[in-house]
Amino acid sequence: MKQLIWIALFILVAVAAVGWSSDSWQRFSAVPEVSIDRKINISQNQSPSPLPAVKNTVDLPQIDSSRLWKHVEILAGEREGERSRSLTRDYISEQLQTLGFSPQLQPFDGGINVFAERKGTDSTTGAILVAAHYDTVPQSPGADDNATGVAAVLEVARLLGSRPTPRTLQVAFFDREEIGLLGSLAFAGSAARLKNLQGAIVLDMIGYACRTPGCQQYPEGLTAQPFLEASGVTSPDKGEFIAVIGDAEHPLLLRTFAESGNADLPAVVALPVPLKGLLTPDVLRSDHAPFWYKGIGAVLVTDTANLRSPHYHQSTDTLATIDRPFFTGSAQIVVNAAAKLLENQKPGG
Repeated sequence: MKQLIWIALFILVAVAAVGWSSDSWQRFSAVPEVSIDRKINISQNQSPSPLPAVKNTVDLPQIDSSRLWKHVEILAGEREGERSRSLTRDYISEQLQTLGFSPQLQPFDGGINVFAERKGTDSTTGAILVAAHYDTVPQSPGADDNATGVAAVLEVARLLGSRPTPRTLQVAFFDREEIGLLGSLAFAGSAARLKNLQGAIVLDMIGYACRTPGCQQYPEGLTAQPFLEASGVTSPDKGEFIAVIGDAEHPLLLRTFAESGNADLPAVVALPVPLKGLLTPDVLRSDHAPFWYKGIGAVLVTDTANLRSPHYHQSTDTLATIDRPFFTGSAQIVVNAAAKLLENQKPGG
């Protein structure tokens, strides 16, 4: 019976993934208990229970904004065809080699992932994965989707790759996300890859902000309001925050992100999703979802895509439409959270 349940859940993920290439659906969703209007009335919802604080005793390295931006400049351009994706893999691999990694190409039916790791000092504490997809939809330069995510993972590799930590740092660059999460499904389908993995941080579009009232939308059924309040967001109809969506069964990842910002960085809105998104399949439409259904804690870090950006999957997803300070701040939050998680010496904690 248990096996049948997991088969059914896997089918749900696959069905959600197939719908990924359509622009008609609402891409992100979360806690389903309270239905709200797409424009939030702050006064109506109860505040959530506060997430327990994570002690900040870790020295946090700082992003090099020029280096981060240079990656996006080089990567921006349609990455849908075989040749463009191959050139992108070459660039990623060269960057990792320069940083002292030994990147591995991991072919699967339809594409090729890139993977590398830096071993930790304590094998009993497991590994933390930081990942992003590198492909695009046709006819879109994909500057935000997802050159920003790839650039941030490369910066994580640079800043934390030579840093001794108890946990192992893993980085992955998934292929074919745009046609059904194929790369992450292949990765999560490998028992060897999941062995000792204690959590995954998946980046998918982290560079777009909007500051016009009403520009930020929310899917029906999303209980975002109390978490916006808890994060200090005072203008929920503006897209000035970075969303971190995680499964409620693994709160450490969300807690760590919630404590990884500061007044100089974008607000972090941490959204716990119950039941692995079973009741809200829209939340399964990125590369974190296959990890949830293998019992691995994972978070999606995102600017909320088409709920904020008019350039999502369009030819206008260019360098000119990225908010550089927001992008740099979002990447810094990822570095902060990854650094803290790599220092955790409790397996599974």
